[in-house]
Amino acid sequence: MIRKATAVWKGTGRDGTGHLSSESGVLAGTPYSFKTRFENEKGTNPEELIAAAHAGCFTMALAFGLQLAGFTPDELSTEAAITLEPEGKGFKISKSALTLRAKVPNLDDAGFAKIAGEAEKNCPVSKVLNAAITLDAKLT
Repeated sequence: MIRKATAVWKGTGRDGTGHLSSESGVLAGTPYSFKTRFENEKGTNPEELIAAAHAGCFTMALAFGLQLAGFTPDELSTEAAITLEPEGKGFKISKSALTLRAKVPNLDDAGFAKIAGEAEKNCPVSKVLNAAITLDAKLT
């Protein structure tokens, strides 16, 4: 399976602008720029997209793990917070902090922690990130 996305950029790093598109069409000419990445201008940025990918990947991996263990979640809600920090003359993604709140009937805290930890380690996005990954998982 191969998934594709494209980025088109015009101009300099600070003053230029670009847009992102994905093969599925979910992103279609979505703007990004210095201001959407390092300030709060409307648009997206690579770190936000990685956060969405990590939250989605982990949550789906957890749903599969719960299913294999015989549990059906009422709800799994995950936030991924990506940390971008300076490194040398550039930047690096140093951390992805996953915060999960879940409603899973008939599952105790220890079982939940084990299944959630396995999902975090085995989700493909976790495997590709060269960053510290933390998981704060709680049943509600």
